[in-house]
Amino acid sequence: MTSTPRRPTALAEPRAGGARAVEADLRALFGESTTVFASMAGPAHLLEAANPAFFTAVGRTGTPTGLPLGQLIPELADQGFIALLDRVYRTGRPYTGRNARVLLGEGAQTREAFFDFVYEPRRDVGGNVMGVRMIGVETTQVKHAQRLTAEHRALLEQIARQAPLEEVLEGMAKAIEDLSPGVLVSVLLADDDGRHLRHGTAPSLPDFYNQAIDGIATGDGVGSCGTAAHRRQRVIVSDIATDPFWDDFRDLAERAGLAACWSTPILARDGQLLGTFAMYHRVPRAPVESDLALAGVFADTAALAIERHHAEQARLAAEAREKAARDGLAFLLKASTALSADLDYAQTLQRLASLCVPALAPLCAVDVVEQGRVRRIATAASTGHAEHLLAAYIPVYDADDDAVTRVLASSMSEVARRAPAGPGPWQDLGVTGYLCVPLTDRGQTFATLTLLTTGDQAFDGHAVALAEELARRAATAALNARQYTQRAALARDLQAGLLLPDLPNLPGAELATYYHPAGEGLEIGGDFYDVFPLEDGRWAFMLGDVCGRGALAATTTALVRHTARAVASFLPGPEAVVQAVNHALIKRHGSHGTGFVTLVYGHFTPTDTGLDIELVRAGHTFPLHLTADGPHPVTSEGPLLGILPDPRPDSHRLGLAPGESLVLYTDGITEARNKADELFDEERLTQALTPSLRHAPDVLDALTTAVSAFTDGAGIDDDQAVLVLTATHPRPPV
Repeated sequence: MTSTPRRPTALAEPRAGGARAVEADLRALFGESTTVFASMAGPAHLLEAANPAFFTAVGRTGTPTGLPLGQLIPELADQGFIALLDRVYRTGRPYTGRNARVLLGEGAQTREAFFDFVYEPRRDVGGNVMGVRMIGVETTQVKHAQRLTAEHRALLEQIARQAPLEEVLEGMAKAIEDLSPGVLVSVLLADDDGRHLRHGTAPSLPDFYNQAIDGIATGDGVGSCGTAAHRRQRVIVSDIATDPFWDDFRDLAERAGLAACWSTPILARDGQLLGTFAMYHRVPRAPVESDLALAGVFADTAALAIERHHAEQARLAAEAREKAARDGLAFLLKASTALSADLDYAQTLQRLASLCVPALAPLCAVDVVEQGRVRRIATAASTGHAEHLLAAYIPVYDADDDAVTRVLASSMSEVARRAPAGPGPWQDLGVTGYLCVPLTDRGQTFATLTLLTTGDQAFDGHAVALAEELARRAATAALNARQYTQRAALARDLQAGLLLPDLPNLPGAELATYYHPAGEGLEIGGDFYDVFPLEDGRWAFMLGDVCGRGALAATTTALVRHTARAVASFLPGPEAVVQAVNHALIKRHGSHGTGFVTLVYGHFTPTDTGLDIELVRAGHTFPLHLTADGPHPVTSEGPLLGILPDPRPDSHRLGLAPGESLVLYTDGITEARNKADELFDEERLTQALTPSLRHAPDVLDALTTAVSAFTDGAGIDDDQAVLVLTATHPRPPV
């Protein structure tokens, strides 16, 4: 007998043990292809000689020669092999068969085999055919290898395309059962803690059996699978009826008709338990080497599929958490906008309740403490009837069994998967759980937000965190609403004191002014203007912008205006006045602010030909001289005020003829933005000022209308101020 090893391609990634262990598994799976030989004589094909491999291959013991082949192996006749021998004996021509399928044995012992063989005529010295010689190589192992390779490739493709784990495991089980008739495959999957095994697949085991072992614990003596999972080692039980591992499951196995079970643990690359791979038999049986090798190869394949499944589940869970976080952030942003939309205390808390239904829960109530009593100030529900029931119940402030009372006292959230213990319409509303969250102000709880569930929904950690953050923002919004009116009134009063209460009547000139603070008017703006008379018929004018807003800006604005008014009559011109203002800013106390100031300050004198103007620009936007030719920038140079001790600004002189205007503005005009985030800029400003505008109110109206149309309700980020001075007619003769 000769032997020729046939090695298939690799079927799975190596397990612990390396490439040698895998190669050993594959050798055991496919064995070695054997060469068979037999010599037959006469037309009856009497078996004269054969090698041991021949008798092993056909399933006969001993060396029973001297019998006709058809009598020794009767199953060959029905398959046409005796007829082929007859033809070779009769014609003297050899016959070659390739990959021929042969069924050997009878009944339950029948096995399928494949051979490459040659029938050659045996001749005597005279050349006459005296018999037939058969030489063959069994290729059964190659056929099995091809089938196994194809099945395994299909499983790997399923894993690669991320087919559902149930589909992969069931396909694997059926493939093994087809490759190994009589085997019943089961795969159990380990829980995250590795202490229990759950049903994975078992297509040929009865349902009652699969249900009974679903969730079994891992441990010594817990059947083949529980023990293998616990030991992280293969467990072979060749006879369930007598093995102590099956004491607790013997009756169950008998009902299912199971007599043997070989279980292999499925382990991840880091040694973590993933599950078990079991091969059952209906008769007592111990595994041969090929059985164990098959279990090892497919346990590795199952490990690959389960690890890929776990990775995919982890990815999906991470994406779900990320989506929940994004959705939660979007909800909070939307809620913050809604809560700030109405500066009314009660309406803000009602908006809070409405935002929660149904986004966070089907029922919501907000309770506040006022003068030592609890008042239900807002409710929301999916139906009007449910909202009425919820609104009708008012918690008792000093009731120990009431969740609202406890949260008001502890300032800590309370969550439960049951209805509140205290009185309330919980049964009528079908309440199954609640979450009560405090609304606090500087550590003192002044209200609670109560969310109620009515089904299987439960509040997880994400929902609790979301509700607490919403309550925090709602508390701020509610308190802001309460304080808004007082703060707005205060800001309006202070701002009015920093601007001209009434515009003066100017000789030979028209005056138009505009002021629009940014935001809701809760803070004092940083823009200012002023016009006041000097000696000898002269007038002073100014327009500026203080860095910052609020009280410090108001302090700086007042300092600039009052300094200019105090010194203007005693100094020779605008340069000296601006120097005095800068000196006052440099010398101011640190508590009164340190920000810089931009300013246009000037004097004008009515003349026979219009207005004679001298001005200084200190870091401010360029004034515009509007003439019959259009607007022209007034190029006067000077640094910011409040920074350098001696800024030395340059003065600029110009004359306004009747109908010509000097336009002063702050950067809130040119930096106004539209909804596309574009700036109004200087070009649009000059386009708005046409030569036909010959009166101060008309110039101002054209400019502010252009800015309003450009922003189109987009709101403004900075204060806006404009001062227009227009020459009207020559000064009357004295």
